[in-house]
Amino acid sequence: MSTSTKVPPLRHPVELPFFVFMVALNVLIILAILSAASTLPFLPDSVRDSNWGTAIRSALIGLLLFIPALIVIRETQRAQIRGSAVELSPRQFPDLYKTADDFAHKLGLRRRPVIYLANGNGTLNAFAAQAYGHDYVVLSNELFANLYNNNREGLRFILGHEMGHIRLHHVGLWYQLSVAYSQRIPLLGPALSRLREYSCDRHGAHLCPTGAKGLVLLASGRYTENDVNIDELLRQGQRLHGFWPGITQLPMSHPFVVRRLEHLFRLGLLHQASSRKEAVAP
Repeated sequence: MSTSTKVPPLRHPVELPFFVFMVALNVLIILAILSAASTLPFLPDSVRDSNWGTAIRSALIGLLLFIPALIVIRETQRAQIRGSAVELSPRQFPDLYKTADDFAHKLGLRRRPVIYLANGNGTLNAFAAQAYGHDYVVLSNELFANLYNNNREGLRFILGHEMGHIRLHHVGLWYQLSVAYSQRIPLLGPALSRLREYSCDRHGAHLCPTGAKGLVLLASGRYTENDVNIDELLRQGQRLHGFWPGITQLPMSHPFVVRRLEHLFRLGLLHQASSRKEAVAP
C-alpha cells in the first residue's frame, strides 16, 4: 500500500479550463492547416505559386516535422545538460538530493527528477524539463549559491515550484504538442504560461511554506533577499493593481514577482512568521 502524502488541489482554478480552451484552439489551427493543404492542389497555379500557397506548404511541412523535431530538441537538451552541469547525488549536495526525494514522494511522482546544478552565466534561473523516460530540474549556480548558503528554505521553494511543473505534466511531450500552435498566439500563450506559474508557486509553497525568500530573491536580486522586509513587499503587492500593471503583464510569461508573493500569502500557503524566524536563525 502506498504511503505517499495526499496532495491537496494546488492547480490554479483557471489553469485547467484555459488549457482545455487552448487545446481546442490548437486542434482548430491544425485542422485549418490540413484543410488548406488538401485544397491547395485544386486551386489555380497563380494561387499555388503565390505567397499564400508557399505559406500553406510551409505550414504543412512544419506540422509533419514538428513531433520529430520536438523529440530531437528534448533529447539533445538533456544530453547538453548531462555533459555540462553537475548532477546531484547522495555524494553531491546530499541534503538537497534528499529534499528532491522527499518532494517527489509527497507529490506522488512516478519517478524522482534528476537535479542538476548549472552555470547560469549570471542569471537567476531554474527550469524543469523532460526527455524520454527522464524528468529533470536545472538550477542555475547564481540562484543556487545565494539560497544554498544563506537561505535553504528559499531554495526548497524553488525546487518545489519546478517539481510542480513535472507533477502537472507541463513538461510532458503530449502537453507541449497539445498547445504547440495555440501557445504561440500573442497574449493567449503568455496567459497560459502565467497560470502555470501560479499553479507551480502553490506547489512550492505547499512543500516549503517558509520559503518566501525564494521569490524575494527574484524581486530584489542577489545578496539582498535577507534584508528585504517581506511585510512591506506584501503591501507593495497589494497596491499593484489598475490599468497599467494589467496591460504591462499581458505579454509576460511570468506574473509580477510581488504579485506572486502576495497571492501565496493571501492563500495562506506561505507564512508571514517565516521571515521573522529566518531573520533570527543561527
